[in-house]
Amino acid sequence: MTDLFLRTPLLNGSDEATMRRTLGDYFNATFTRYENLFRTLTCDEAYFRKPIALRHPLIFYFGHTATFFINKLLLAGLIHERINPQFESMFSVGVDEMSWDDLNEANYDWPTVSALADYRKQVRAVVDRVIRDVPLTLPIDWENPWWAIVMGIEHEQIHLETSSVLMRQHALQYVQPLPEFSPCTTSGEPPANTLLPVPAGIARMGKPRTAPAYGWDNEYGVRESDVTEFQASRYLVSNHEFLAFVEAGGYRNDTLWSEEGLGWRNFAGAAHPSFWVSGTTGWQLRLMAQEIPMPWDWPVDVNYHEAKAFCHWKAIQTGQKVRLPTEDEWYRLHDVAGLSEIPSDQKANANIHLDHFSSSCPVNMFAQGDFYDVVGNVWQWTETPIYPFEGFEVHPIYDDFTTPTFDGRHNLIKGGSWISCGNEAQPSSRYAFRRHFFQHAGFRYVVSDDTATAPNIYYESDKQLSEYAEFHYGDEYYGVANFPKALAHIAIAAMAGRPAHTALDLGCATGRATFELARHFDHVTGVDFSARFINLGVQLASHGSIRYMLADEGELVSYKTRRLADMGLEPVRNKVDFLQGDACNLKPVLSGYDFILAANLIDRLYNPAQFLRSIHKRLNTGGILMITSPYTWLEEHTRREDWIGGFKKDGESYTTLDGLKAILGQHFRLVQAPRDVPFVIRETRRKFQHTLSEVTLWERIR
Repeated sequence: MTDLFLRTPLLNGSDEATMRRTLGDYFNATFTRYENLFRTLTCDEAYFRKPIALRHPLIFYFGHTATFFINKLLLAGLIHERINPQFESMFSVGVDEMSWDDLNEANYDWPTVSALADYRKQVRAVVDRVIRDVPLTLPIDWENPWWAIVMGIEHEQIHLETSSVLMRQHALQYVQPLPEFSPCTTSGEPPANTLLPVPAGIARMGKPRTAPAYGWDNEYGVRESDVTEFQASRYLVSNHEFLAFVEAGGYRNDTLWSEEGLGWRNFAGAAHPSFWVSGTTGWQLRLMAQEIPMPWDWPVDVNYHEAKAFCHWKAIQTGQKVRLPTEDEWYRLHDVAGLSEIPSDQKANANIHLDHFSSSCPVNMFAQGDFYDVVGNVWQWTETPIYPFEGFEVHPIYDDFTTPTFDGRHNLIKGGSWISCGNEAQPSSRYAFRRHFFQHAGFRYVVSDDTATAPNIYYESDKQLSEYAEFHYGDEYYGVANFPKALAHIAIAAMAGRPAHTALDLGCATGRATFELARHFDHVTGVDFSARFINLGVQLASHGSIRYMLADEGELVSYKTRRLADMGLEPVRNKVDFLQGDACNLKPVLSGYDFILAANLIDRLYNPAQFLRSIHKRLNTGGILMITSPYTWLEEHTRREDWIGGFKKDGESYTTLDGLKAILGQHFRLVQAPRDVPFVIRETRRKFQHTLSEVTLWERIR
């Protein structure tokens, strides 16, 4: 069928021309569909008014997916020049409530809608050129640079959905119905929900790297779980079934709500589902761009807290152990329903992938085995906070897709909604949201004697991240002093007699130097490209402690807890903050510092010369720039032609220090002789990495 929205493609083909054509079609179909969604907005003002306080205005999301392509293609080495550095910094980060998301509107000078539309045209042309002309090696897998192209497309599919949710939360004056996003017009008598048995069995999750379609990092790995027999509701909970909870005073009964849920309910003043609108003629339902008379047989849209409170109420009413399903139980239900991937050449037997409607539909419209809507219609909240499968690894060009959500506060949603497209519509997909968020999500309930449990997510088990946690906050080895602490001591000594109001720790990693500098400076900002790194700094600033696992020997590990109080850093917790950022393309707000530290950073940048030529703009005149590096130039991080030293020039050795002097000399002077500072990184109990980093201090003179 030619009217189907293209599915996520198989990437294991062997014909280059076919693959280029497939990806070109998929990219342009997604890019166009995303832009068409924004035609729902009635005027330019609609782009700049926030639908909800916890998210950016929609102008951000209009630009975000386009800049994502450029930023990731640069990292993958498929392009080597930016289109608009200002846009590609402004629209790069800020889509969740993470501590490093900069949602302060004072830091943004949004462009016009037309300027951003023009930028999107430029991005389309660049991606089209890459797909058409850049060398391609097949198949496209996790390590292939072309993975970044599919990543960009699937990322835009995600924001097709999240942007539609924000439009649904916008004031009606700012949105309008569109023919290509037509809601369901069918509604009837709501069916009575019943419980059906789901026999015991094994839930198998995770997929291998050899899987032929694109996947996000959290999908890979292995998990097998024995699931005991349970019962599950035949239908998703409908608006009518949820009405009984509302009319029974469920929103007023504190005992039905968890502590976290009660906090949300009181803060939001919630008395009924967010998308229910009380009018003179009765309940209405808010859709993406209009209000309609309440379709009582459609699934209710709620957040996790509301779904959880309903289950508590239902348990009291029935005397049964009613709760939300776990992720394992959802996969067991998926198997029992006999489901597989949605077909590529015909409409799905599910309200998913925009195959049928641009809204929910009756809960008894799509039978899947004995159940209905195991996939599709609305996402289904689970009891399971997202966690990594065994064998989990982050992707090097998007290492913060999932890891920031391994915090116990993001619960998995399963099954997809009516607008879940591409990877979102695959059963292997694993998306998680904060429990108070709305995401075209509802729920079904289960009855089970088993208590819902999730694997331990609280000890950081990422090997590289754990090594850096120990490097920054752990023990000293072989008499070598803690490296970030030693750098802070050198910095503080160099700042004697100089202003010490603000400092910037660029490439802060897990943040020890950020805290150490705060002993001297009034405020210190740590910035790192990796959100998974700065998340540890955020945890320390928020809670005063972190926990992580260290590799000892083979499968043997040890567990560590580190506390700011034990390091004498408790008093500076309120003097630091952490932001995600690209050192080669920082936001304008990161300026006016008295001191900047760039520790072991320059030989990991994709364009170190660009960084060095512009860093003076971030520093006050008379301020100090501290650069440390072991000068380990590798083409996997920096193209050979972009190294600033470590090669022969005119027949003579040209060191990185020579390069630093040549580039920084226009605005800086070297204030003292370079010195070597050693550091040791623990890999296992018996394997350590010993390195010398050269430290140079530069005063801005003009």
